[in-house]
Amino acid sequence: MTRARSPDLPLRDGVCASAVALPPSGPWLLMLDFLDQRMPAVTRGVWLQRMQNARVFGEQGQVLTPEACYQGGGRIFYYRELAAESVIPFTEQIVFQDEWLLVADKPHFLPVTPGGRYVRETLLTRLKQHTGLLHLSPAHRIDRETAGLVLFTLRPENRGAYQNLFRDRQVSKVYEAIAPFRADVQLPLIRRSRMQESAAAFMQSEEVAGEINAETRIELLEQLSDGLARYALHPSTGQRHQLRVHMNALGLPIVGDSIYPQLLPQQDATDFSRPLQLLAKELRFVDPLSGQARHFESGLRLAV
Repeated sequence: MTRARSPDLPLRDGVCASAVALPPSGPWLLMLDFLDQRMPAVTRGVWLQRMQNARVFGEQGQVLTPEACYQGGGRIFYYRELAAESVIPFTEQIVFQDEWLLVADKPHFLPVTPGGRYVRETLLTRLKQHTGLLHLSPAHRIDRETAGLVLFTLRPENRGAYQNLFRDRQVSKVYEAIAPFRADVQLPLIRRSRMQESAAAFMQSEEVAGEINAETRIELLEQLSDGLARYALHPSTGQRHQLRVHMNALGLPIVGDSIYPQLLPQQDATDFSRPLQLLAKELRFVDPLSGQARHFESGLRLAV
């Protein structure tokens, strides 16, 4: 059985309506009863208010009132009530856009997608709000602390083709980083290791013995003042925190890193004084739809 397409509900504050599937049958007389029982994190009173405020919809986009009878087998759509978020005072830029792709320059501190305490203040939400592109979706992600290029797809039917490029390592990625200069580290070099999540420290990854699953080519671009240098990092794999772990393992921890070598207390949400000096600088790949060679470069530059 083919599922009916989602109704064309508008964005609200740059956020799409959320969906929940309805079991074919159940003990609920009203849609309100179902929401109250199945989603207890939101109180019945809040669901009632959302329905009264026309923020809950049926499969065809029709407003569901508190008196709506339960009908199983479809989906309900609703808008979340968003908590107040601290504004991230840095602006993203659209580097490129055509009928298939959008490439954006993400500033430091801005998450790519909603999660945790961030919903409005994310790159995806901002771009949806500014462009009105309802089906915009990231083909890959970079850390909130990292700045630089993120590639988005515009059409759901093309999303997999571009995501597979990243999965299959068909995208050449170049990062820049600022870290200490060490004359005893002979560059360029290729760092290969096995990485896994650390059992001792939450949020950290670590190098361990075993089959290699992480590889990064590291080059010196220029020596800076104050004992620092600018590096080019070419990852051929995509392990969590790979660049940060590899640089730290060489005795070159990236400036502004609050996780390596030491996990520091979480920063205040309004403290933007020490950005991680890591930038997703370039993306290169052969477009899976057009066969065209694609090359995108960030307009941002690291500065300490």
